[in-house]
Amino acid sequence: MNYIQAQQRVQDLKKFYKNLLWFGIVAIFIFADDILEKGIFNLSLWDGSIILAIWGIILTVKAVKLFIFDSEWERGIIEKEMKKTKEPIQL
Repeated sequence: MNYIQAQQRVQDLKKFYKNLLWFGIVAIFIFADDILEKGIFNLSLWDGSIILAIWGIILTVKAVKLFIFDSEWERGIIEKEMKKTKEPIQL
């Protein structure tokens, strides 16, 4: 990984962790509001949670992209495909 790729990865990680922090803060406010309005035993997961569900799905996709399908994975797949298709040059 060269410097530019490393710098981009650090920026992507920083954005991801900021989004994760905001997700946690918003989730706490939504669930705290539900607890104050309805009490702890009458909570419904559907009140305000559609936004959290969509946001959670987006964060999950970003996490998979950052931590599973990173540049090392991509480089490994490219090398594997290049080994498969090595054909001699015919002049």
